[in-house]
Amino acid sequence: MMHQMRAEYGADGEAGGVRLWHMVRGEESVAMCGRELDPAARVREAVDWGKTPELCCHTCGAYFLREAPYLAAEHP
Repeated sequence: MMHQMRAEYGADGEAGGVRLWHMVRGEESVAMCGRELDPAARVREAVDWGKTPELCCHTCGAYFLREAPYLAAEHP
């Protein structure tokens, strides 16, 4: 299963910039923390987690880190 980061925007939408980055499975628009995100929101590769000037969702990060090692072991 592939993961990617998806942006959550503030009240001004995309024009206001990224408020927080979330992790999603595949191309889903529901974050691993349960927040529904705009399906058209910007995405980034999962390897960018923690490397953005904007904050990343702590809950998504915890779920991702628990899941990612198992997925890597399945696909050498």
